[in-house]
Amino acid sequence: MASLYVHVPFCRQRCSYCDFYFVTGQRLYGSFVQSLCIEIEYYGQLYGKIEPVTTLYFGGGTPSRLALEEVARILEALYRHFDLSEVTEVTFEVNPEDATLDYLRGLRHLGINRLSIGVQSFYEADLRFMHRAHTADQAEAAITNALRAGFENLNVDLIFGLPDQPIEYWMANLQKVADRGIPHLSTYSLTIEPGTILAKQVARGLTRPADEATYTACYDFAMDYLTDRGYEHYEISNFARPGYRSQHNQAYWQHANYIGFGPSAHSFWWGALPEPGAYRWANVRNLRRYEALLAQHHLPLEFREGLSYDQLAEEYLLLRLRTAEGLNLDDYAERYGVDLLSEKLDDLAALEAEGLIEPIRNGTLRLSRKGKHVCDAITARLLPS
Repeated sequence: MASLYVHVPFCRQRCSYCDFYFVTGQRLYGSFVQSLCIEIEYYGQLYGKIEPVTTLYFGGGTPSRLALEEVARILEALYRHFDLSEVTEVTFEVNPEDATLDYLRGLRHLGINRLSIGVQSFYEADLRFMHRAHTADQAEAAITNALRAGFENLNVDLIFGLPDQPIEYWMANLQKVADRGIPHLSTYSLTIEPGTILAKQVARGLTRPADEATYTACYDFAMDYLTDRGYEHYEISNFARPGYRSQHNQAYWQHANYIGFGPSAHSFWWGALPEPGAYRWANVRNLRRYEALLAQHHLPLEFREGLSYDQLAEEYLLLRLRTAEGLNLDDYAERYGVDLLSEKLDDLAALEAEGLIEPIRNGTLRLSRKGKHVCDAITARLLPS
C-alpha cells in the first residue's frame, strides 16, 4: 500500500518560525496546478499500477489558498493516474483565514474526509508574535465551520514554548480544543530554524527562547491533560481519540512507499538497487524552476539517492521510537539485520536504569514518559555501530 502527498507552496504571508518552502502571489496558482498535473501523470505511468494508494495528503504551504476548482483538477489527475480505489483517508490542511463554511463544504463535496487546521494558538498576542495571518476569532470560527460542514475527522495544530507565553495560555489552548471534541491534536514545541524570521530575531536579541523548564512543563501538561481526557499519545507530537490516528503519518513511520508532488516534496520507494534497499528523492525548492523543468518534460529533482539497509535501519529506529508501539526488536533484526539486544545491550541497560526507556517486554522497545522529552538523544545512543 502506498501514500501520496501534494505540496501546495502558497501562503498569504511568512510565519516567523516557518522554514518550509512557500511563495506568495495568487497569479502563480494556475501555472502551478498545470505543472503539478504533468508531474502526477509522469509518476502515475511509473508507479500508478504497482500498488493501490490508501492515503492522500494535501500539505504546504497552505493548500486552502487554492480555489475549489483547482483542488478538483488536482484530484481528478490523481484519480486518473493512480489506483485510489482503496483510499480511506484524504487530508487537507486549512488555515483559519480560509476556512469559510462554503469552502469547507466544497472540500467535503470533492471527497476530502479529514481536515488539519493550523490554529497554533487562540490568543491574539501569540498569533501576532508568530506572524500568523488569522485572528483568534477566525481560529474559533474555523473549528465551528468544519463541524458544521460535516467533518468528523479533524486535527488541530498547536504550538507551545513561545517566548513570554504564560503556561496558562497553553493550558487553555488544549482545553479549548478538547472541549470542542476535536479528535486529533498535533502539539509542537517552537523550534528556531536557521534562516527564519524568528532565528534572526533571536540573533539580534529582539526575543529570547523559552527555557528548557518551560518546554518540559508544557509537554508534561499536554501528556497528562490529553490522556486523562481519552486521547492516545500515539506519537511524540500527536494525540488522538481511539479510531482517529493519522493513517497517512503512520505510513511514514512504518517505512511504507509514498510519492510527493510539488516543489520541495520528498518521496520514498522500495526498489531494486545494487544491494537491497530503497530510493529517496526530492524536488527542487523553487516554484519557477519546478515549472520550467516540467514544461521541458524534465523531472524537477533536487536529488535522488539509494538508501542501503544500514541507512534504512538508522532511520527506522528513529521513526519507531517516536511511536507508542515502539520498536519490535525481532522484526527489526529480521527486516534490517540489526540485533540491538546483542549490539547495544549495555546501552539499553543504561537507558532503562536512567528511566528513559520502559523495561523491554514481548521484545518491544518503548520510550518512557521521561524519554519522550529526549527522543533524538536516545536514538543517537542506539544507532547501529
